[in-house]
Amino acid sequence: MEDKVKRRYKTKIGRVISNKMKETVVVAVERLMLHPVYKKRVRRTKKIYAHDKENKCQIGDVVKVTESRPISRLKRWRVSSILERAK
Repeated sequence: MEDKVKRRYKTKIGRVISNKMKETVVVAVERLMLHPVYKKRVRRTKKIYAHDKENKCQIGDVVKVTESRPISRLKRWRVSSILERAK
């Protein structure tokens, strides 16, 4: 029994904060959450290591990253597109 279900990969949008590694960028992904006690919106940031095959990303670029198989010890994401270039 083979399922014909197409897998949907997670995507996130974030800003490149480091490109010093070879074929790797560090992307800061922000999300807004509600504080459990004070019910105020709080900004949370998560750093993601993403694979950038052509080394095209520069610091400050807004990129879209897609979930992928593990590429290295820390990398589980790929840069799928650059949405906005840094000034």
